[in-house]
Amino acid sequence: MTVYGVPPVSVVGESYCAPYPLELIVKKKIKKLSNAQFEVFDLSGNLLLQVDGGVWNFQLKRVLRDPAGFPILTIRGKVLTLWHKWKANAGESTDDSNVLFTVKQSHPLQIKKAINVFLTANSKKKEPDFHISGSYTSLSFKVYEGRRLIAEVKHNFTLQSFCKGKERYKVKVYPEVDYAFVVALLVILNENDTP
Repeated sequence: MTVYGVPPVSVVGESYCAPYPLELIVKKKIKKLSNAQFEVFDLSGNLLLQVDGGVWNFQLKRVLRDPAGFPILTIRGKVLTLWHKWKANAGESTDDSNVLFTVKQSHPLQIKKAINVFLTANSKKKEPDFHISGSYTSLSFKVYEGRRLIAEVKHNFTLQSFCKGKERYKVKVYPEVDYAFVVALLVILNENDTP
């Protein structure tokens, strides 16, 4: 469905696209040194998505789940690489022939955060389908499809929440944009910035 002449951006699924701007609160909790969990809520406090997976380990794997706990997306990162490459598959699949999108830094040594997203497993194509830009001083960023802004993420950092192992993000998703896709990008960028 097209709203106001703007084509929808559906990567994970059309059921995650709203015909209106959507504001989300994403809460990250570090439960143990090896486990981090994200929970995604709408402004009414309804749980929309959950993400679980390890932190500070070599198995860079996150699973995006619906509120009932069913897997929607599996995100896998490539370990020990300068390019911070990630692949996302539908459900719990890790088959390379079933990759929905690939995320890769635009350059291994960069001053400003610049991440490219490709909708095919072959990220060798020159022009990305989506581009993420932000700064290294903050985990806030913007997601673009070409020149069209499709989402904004603002990191609400406080030293107190960081010390407690809790972080919070405000996410603004524009109409007809897949919010599950945007949350997956947030998780990937958060993992890239974790020491």
